[in-house]
Amino acid sequence: MSTAGTGADRRVEGLLRELAPQVLGVLVRRYRQFDLCEDAVQEAMLAAVVQWPEQGVPDNPRGWLITVASRRLTDEVRSEHARRRREDTDAAMSAEAPAPAPDEQRATADDTLLMLALCCHPELSAPSQIALTLRAVGGLTTAEIAGAFLVPESTMAQRISRAKQKIPVTAADLGATAGAGFGDRLDAVLHVLYLIFNEGYTATSGAALQRSDLTAEAVRLARTVHRLLPATDPMAGEVAGLLALMLLTDSRRAARTDADGGLVPLAEQDRGRWDAAAIAEGTELVERAMASTPLGPYQLQAAIAAVHAEARTAEDTDWAQIDQLYRVLERVAPNPVVTLNRAVALAMVAGPGAGLDLLAGLDGDRRMAGNHRLDAVRAHLLELAGDPAAAREAYLRAARRTTSIPEQRYLTARAARLPTPSRTNLS
Repeated sequence: MSTAGTGADRRVEGLLRELAPQVLGVLVRRYRQFDLCEDAVQEAMLAAVVQWPEQGVPDNPRGWLITVASRRLTDEVRSEHARRRREDTDAAMSAEAPAPAPDEQRATADDTLLMLALCCHPELSAPSQIALTLRAVGGLTTAEIAGAFLVPESTMAQRISRAKQKIPVTAADLGATAGAGFGDRLDAVLHVLYLIFNEGYTATSGAALQRSDLTAEAVRLARTVHRLLPATDPMAGEVAGLLALMLLTDSRRAARTDADGGLVPLAEQDRGRWDAAAIAEGTELVERAMASTPLGPYQLQAAIAAVHAEARTAEDTDWAQIDQLYRVLERVAPNPVVTLNRAVALAMVAGPGAGLDLLAGLDGDRRMAGNHRLDAVRAHLLELAGDPAAAREAYLRAARRTTSIPEQRYLTARAARLPTPSRTNLS
C-alpha cells in the first residue's frame, strides 16, 4: 500500500493504514470469509492509492472503501475460482453489495480490535500471526513485510495466504471483541506486538541493527489498543505497560548506532540524543498503571526501562533498583532471558562474579542453547572480572552465533581489543 513520496500521498497512506482494519472488520462480519475479504480490501486500498491523490479523498473514505471492497468480493465470488467455494459463501452474500447494517455504523473500535484478535488466532504460529497482523491491521504490503524479515516476497506471500485460509470466522470469533474487548485473545495480541517491536528494535539478521518501520508500526498498534480498550478491562494496565515499554525503549533509537550504522552499547550512548518526549510519556504511562492496576510483566519491563531513562549518565544508573525489579519479574514471569538480564544488574551491584554465577544456571537451559546473547553477556562479565582471555573467546563465540551483521562487527571488535592468549615456548 505504499505511495509516492509527496505530502498528500503520505497523508493518504496514513489514512489507509488507519482504515484498513476497520473496513476488513466490516466485511468479515458480513461474509465470514477472512481470506476473500482481506484480498478484496487490499484491492480497494490499491484503488484508493491510485485515485485519491488525483481525485481527492472522498467525503466518507471508509464507506468508499467498504463499497469498493464489497464489489470486488462479489466479483470474486462470481469467478470460476470462487465457484468451488460457493457452498460456503452463497448463504452469506447476495449478488449486489449489501447496504451497511445499522450496527456497522457504530464506533470503529470493535472492527479494529476484531482484526487484531483474528490475526492472533490460536490456530496460527507466531510468525504467521506477526505477518498477518502487519498485513491486515498494519496495512503493510507483502513486499514490505518480506523485506523487513529478509525473506523472498514469494515466501512471505505463501505464509500470509496459508494463514488467511486457516482462520475460521465463527460466532465466537466475532464475539471476541464484544464491547471493545478481547476476551482471552489479548495475551496473544500483546505478545505479537511485542515480537514485532523487538524485531524492529534489534533485527535478528541482516545489515541493519534496527528497522524503524517495524518499531513505528508496533507503537502505532499498541497505541490503538490502549486507546480503544476500556479502562475497566483487567488487562488495561498491561496494555499501558507494553506501550510504555515500547516508548521508553525506542527513545534510545537515535543514539544506538554511530555514523556508520555500528552498534553503540547503552553505557556509551549519548543520552542527549534520547527522545525526552517519549521518555516522559512512557514514564507517566507506567507510573499510572503500576499505581492503579494489577502488576504484570510488561509494566515491570517498562519500569526497568524507566530507571535507565532517568539516569543522566551510565554511572548514575540505579542498578540496585533494576536488580530488584528483575527479581520481581522473575517471580511474575519466569524466563531465562529475564535471568540473563538480571545477571548484568546483579554484576553491577554485587560484582561480576555474582553475575557469572547466575549465568552458570542458564547453561543447561535448552531455551538458551546457541543463544548468542548468553555468550555476549558472559563475555562482558568476564571482561569486568579481569579474565580477558576467556572474555575474548566468549565474544568470538557470540559473534559466530548471531546473524545480525552490526552485532557481529561489534562483538568481533570487542574481542579484538582484548589480548590474545599467549603460548608457552617449549623449544
